[in-house]
Amino acid sequence: MLDLSRLRALYAVSVHGSVAAAASALGYTPSAVSQQISKLERETRTTLLERRGRGVALTEEAWHLARTARELLAIVERAETTLEERRGQPGGLLTVAAFASAARGLLPGVLADLARRHPALDVRLTEVDPHLSVDLVARGVTDLAVAHDWDIAPLPAPEGVEHAVIGDDRCDLVVPEGHPFTRRTVIRRADLGGQRWVCQPPGRVCHDWLVRTLRAAGFEPDLVHVAEENHTIVALVAAGLGVAVVPRLGTGGLPPGAVAVPLEPGPVRRLYALWRTGAARRPAITEAVRTLQEHWEGAAVRPGDPARVLGAGGAQGA
Repeated sequence: MLDLSRLRALYAVSVHGSVAAAASALGYTPSAVSQQISKLERETRTTLLERRGRGVALTEEAWHLARTARELLAIVERAETTLEERRGQPGGLLTVAAFASAARGLLPGVLADLARRHPALDVRLTEVDPHLSVDLVARGVTDLAVAHDWDIAPLPAPEGVEHAVIGDDRCDLVVPEGHPFTRRTVIRRADLGGQRWVCQPPGRVCHDWLVRTLRAAGFEPDLVHVAEENHTIVALVAAGLGVAVVPRLGTGGLPPGAVAVPLEPGPVRRLYALWRTGAARRPAITEAVRTLQEHWEGAAVRPGDPARVLGAGGAQGA
């Protein structure tokens, strides 16, 4: 009899590409995942992992077993969904993947609310790159994902994955205090030439949106500083080192030295919750999605500090 937890560990390695990444997704240590796979090798009397440089690779037999593991895990998920549905109360393990600013700006309150309302529900969050989360749901690695799309990068819709809209996250043009834009009531995209920009690395949607938008307006972007985190980007702007387009979610209040000015038309990214069709009836999924939407709609102030937004409530008004 093959142990399901060991099959789950092997399948996670097949999806994430390494023992360390699989361990992070499962909430284990890398040594625990290695031990699970070693035991599976002894059970099956088969070599499943081979050393490749500093990492490991699945053998051909391991790939066959990982595909079978995916089918078995899907059957188990359907059984768990049926049982939870019959009980009518959210319970069991619910794994959630979310991109960084959602994990920081939205999920803490959602997770705390779910824990308070449903003590039988064990929700575990993993922060992942946004372009990975949809695939993780489709492959059955995570139960629920919070993802986003932009007009230049529509959300993929693989077969067997359903989604619901959480809300729209506006993006602000953030500039240093004293910048000429702070004396304007509105900034058009045609006004963005000649600026020094702080942005995320190439391959991120924010970076690609900025480059495409500036080139469409006839400007070649001068990208002087690149940073992964929005907080770092805002800190560089506050130091007078450039301007940036920053989503409000997860950014929080702007520090002294940084001012958000209205960009028209302003970029908006839409947030979604995604789950597998086979788990759509699971009370844990429906309750988590409802709570995500409730927290978004019920926020007294959208992420970002309107007191430091040009024209908001008279502060920094032109």
